[in-house]
Amino acid sequence: MLVHEGVELETPPSGLEREFHTLFNSDALQFLSELISTFQGEVDKVLNLRVLRKVELDLTGELPGFLKDTAHIRNDPSWRVSPVPDRLHCRHVDVGDLSPCDTQRLIMGLKSTAQGLQIDFDDGNCPTYRNQIKGIYNVYQAVHNQFQDVPPISQAPVLMLRPRAWNMVEHNMIVNGREVPGPLFDFGLLMFHNAKLLLQNQSGPFFYLSKVESYKEARLWSQIFFWTEKKLGLPAGCIKATVLIECVLASFEMEEILYELKEHSAGLNCGIWDYSASFVNKFGHRADFLLPDRSKYVDMEKHFLHSYMDLLVQTCHRRGALATGGMAALLLPRDKESDLYKTVLRTVTRLKLLEIKAGVDGFMVYDMDLIEPIQKLFQLHSHGQNQLLQLREDITVTPEDLLIMPAGGVTLYGLRYNIAVGVLFIEAWLSGRGHFFYLGKVEDSATAEISRSQVWQWIRHQVRLEDDGTVVTRALVSSLAEGLTEDLKAAIDCQTSRDKQRLMTAVSMFLEIVQKNDFPEFLTTYLNLDHTFLSSQSQHEDRQTDTAPKARL
Repeated sequence: MLVHEGVELETPPSGLEREFHTLFNSDALQFLSELISTFQGEVDKVLNLRVLRKVELDLTGELPGFLKDTAHIRNDPSWRVSPVPDRLHCRHVDVGDLSPCDTQRLIMGLKSTAQGLQIDFDDGNCPTYRNQIKGIYNVYQAVHNQFQDVPPISQAPVLMLRPRAWNMVEHNMIVNGREVPGPLFDFGLLMFHNAKLLLQNQSGPFFYLSKVESYKEARLWSQIFFWTEKKLGLPAGCIKATVLIECVLASFEMEEILYELKEHSAGLNCGIWDYSASFVNKFGHRADFLLPDRSKYVDMEKHFLHSYMDLLVQTCHRRGALATGGMAALLLPRDKESDLYKTVLRTVTRLKLLEIKAGVDGFMVYDMDLIEPIQKLFQLHSHGQNQLLQLREDITVTPEDLLIMPAGGVTLYGLRYNIAVGVLFIEAWLSGRGHFFYLGKVEDSATAEISRSQVWQWIRHQVRLEDDGTVVTRALVSSLAEGLTEDLKAAIDCQTSRDKQRLMTAVSMFLEIVQKNDFPEFLTTYLNLDHTFLSSQSQHEDRQTDTAPKARL
């Protein structure tokens, strides 16, 4: 441990000494210490309020609705969010799940024609100490134009920096005797080293905020932004942030979230899998909230998800804020003449056209080969840089619209697929990777969350498979996981005994999670506090993180 005026910090991972000492100079440590000391108590409060809200819902059996106490905000037509800088007017396509420790992919993104890059320290990133230091340093290099043959930051796609969510802690830094909140660690270092230069180049600082569950959490972020701007001598309101509405409870507080962040808002974002998983998180023990097979019955065309997207667009545009959609996870095959390539492109086009027609101003893709086709889709089916003039006054979304579960059952294929994704995600984390490829898609913590959530819920409610009426039990899931082992070994190209042992450990951890009596709120929190994951970091200490995620297309 390094000790600096009340801050305890683990020594750098091998090979990252230069990066470490660049990031953690005495001024940066002083800034981090003050930031964390100022807001640690408020972070504790919002996390306790989450617990309190969940207990209230469980004890009363009530359903969420639009808040009475904040009706005056929703009923006041006069307020708007502050205008965003020019570089945020057009948000058509961001590259998503861009884990910043993957230097090669980051450089590819900086050279791309995307409007923005989601620099993802959350869903698509495994938060090992090595990955966090390498990732934050890579952002530093990009902002300071230290990568060769890459456009200057003023001309590259804008960096949409996504720190970890409130549920994550950073184990390698202690302030006032406590491990520090992961998002403050990420946000503080990113701001301290990059904010002034980003502002000078009219390219930031811009952020995504993950897993915000209430307007009180948005208020906390607003306080953090104002404090940081003052501390660093930046203009008030220069930080702009897009809030990801990933929790069903937050969908009832979207106007209030915009209001709390109105000086700093870059809009709201809607996605499918974290949001769907939140239904299991909040109501999964209730039989009337049984979520059917996602591989067959859950997509953005379903009423509860389409209503959520419509409401988000309507809410944002009436307040002058941008509304963005989710990420296209499908990967294009390399052979552009193949039937599969055309099928994948048609599928992505159909789903993204649905979002464009709903009025979104942009969305994300993982595969950079999708950037130009999707940009052309926007040009063909919308006008100008954004769709802010689409106020969607034609719709009225009720609480019932947001809470109705889609019809459908559970298939053996869907159960096996969810097991595979959950196991492979854990295996990826044990390998130090935050996402992986499987069956033509990129999978990350969002898809892992919905996968393990559904398996837990189907066991809990003893649902029957559509195929033959078999009841989903713990024994069935264990048997299917064992039967999938050879396929999963092939998927991740197991070559050594260590690879095989790591996969079997992932299977055991997955079964442990889906068999819990009480639903673990976040898979990433569970793993980040687990000794198996923490001890695995030393095993891949010397492994390169610049390689692409494993698993077959």
